Amino acid sequence: MTQRAGGNNAGGPHKSPPRNRAEFQAQMKATRADIEAQVKATRAQIDATTEKIEARTGRNLILAVLIGLVLGVAMLFSLIVIKELFMVFGGVLIGFTAFELANALRHAGRSVPRIPTVIAALAIIPAAYYLDAAGQWLATLAGIVFVGLWRVAELLAPSRRTTGLGLVRDIFAGVFVQVYVAFLGSFAVLLVAQPNGQWWTLAFLILVIAVDTGAYAAGLSFGKHPMAPTISPKKTWEGFAGAAVVGIVGGVILAIFMLGQPWWVGVVFGVVILVTATFGDLSESLIKRDLGIKDMSSWLPGHGGFLDRLDSILPSAAATYVLFLLFS
Repeated sequence: MTQRAGGNNAGGPHKSPPRNRAEFQAQMKATRADIEAQVKATRAQIDATTEKIEARTGRNLILAVLIGLVLGVAMLFSLIVIKELFMVFGGVLIGFTAFELANALRHAGRSVPRIPTVIAALAIIPAAYYLDAAGQWLATLAGIVFVGLWRVAELLAPSRRTTGLGLVRDIFAGVFVQVYVAFLGSFAVLLVAQPNGQWWTLAFLILVIAVDTGAYAAGLSFGKHPMAPTISPKKTWEGFAGAAVVGIVGGVILAIFMLGQPWWVGVVFGVVILVTATFGDLSESLIKRDLGIKDMSSWLPGHGGFLDRLDSILPSAAATYVLFLLFS
């Protein structure tokens, strides 16, 4: 018996029979196939959900949220840590937006010089921050003259010549970019430069985002009655009602806890931002319809272009500056 046991031990460690090894490998392959099938099914569900959201909203929601978070963090850092950084942050946004709109107008047949447009738009930012409202207005007028004279000088080149009426339209298109993008956008920088103005700027930006989110959520869930079908078919009265509720509640909260104002100022704040944000959104939709484009550009995946994100902010910045002067 001892020799028999020793003989078995001499044979080395126990090995699985070939049949068991084959079964184990087959089981591993089946398990891996099941995992791959589950991953594919989950991915297909995510893709299908994403496609439904994109079909309903017209944008990639995941990318939109990620880009929004990045911009939001940069904005918060510039406002709370060093106010001068907001001037840089705002300048970058306004510069890209001015170039974007000038480029879109050129595709529509209006010859707007892009580089001079960007230079003039950027010049308004430090003027508004360091020279207050007087500097803002002077820089805006100087920028309009600069872009207009540049367009006139371009007539020296045969390829840039146009009719007298065409030249007038080109100049007015350049004026439109400076006023709509640079001038309105500079109110945010002008507001930040005031004592405690950064909190009013942060409050109105939060409120614009809240109004936009409220309109989006309510419209997506309950939207049935188009608000302006010929301008923005996806904007509904149900979405506007949701935006109104969120705007007024958010305005009261921000007025009391961030701005140190009474609750009724928050109601006024919320209503004003509701109106200006909605007006800005519809105005940009009307511009895109007239230009025959869906988005101003594709620079911000999930959002479209810079103006597609700033459309509600631009008029709201000017309105908030007026509220600051009235209530601060």
